[in-house]
Amino acid sequence: MDAFGHVNNVVFLRYLEEARIDFMWRLAREVGSGADGEPFTGGSVVARHEIDYLKPLVHRHEPVTIEIWVTKIGAVSATFGYEVLDGETRFVRASTVIVPFDLERQRPRRLTSAEREMLEQYYDDAAGAGDAA
Repeated sequence: MDAFGHVNNVVFLRYLEEARIDFMWRLAREVGSGADGEPFTGGSVVARHEIDYLKPLVHRHEPVTIEIWVTKIGAVSATFGYEVLDGETRFVRASTVIVPFDLERQRPRRLTSAEREMLEQYYDDAAGAGDAA
């Protein structure tokens, strides 16, 4: 919490990270290994985060819901959209650009066809586009 009793901005980044990692690993297990190998097992790095804080979230024991979807798929990156919610109340709208990463060579790499196919299942560039009020 911050000095005002709100969930700290860094904690929101952790929430988004946990949701994104769970999403990517669960999908990778569902897709399994193909000609390109297992999706995202080689690693990925965050290239950008963008967060709009819409309402303060105060500390509580009840969980919040994090919705996640894919908003953009490029040759060497993908963008995830998120909303942190409790029912109809939106606390945060955010996005993260991830880049697949070759851990052995220590450099970015292109998305594989398996990764692209996996991401396309969750593509929705219009999701979460409602107003912030």
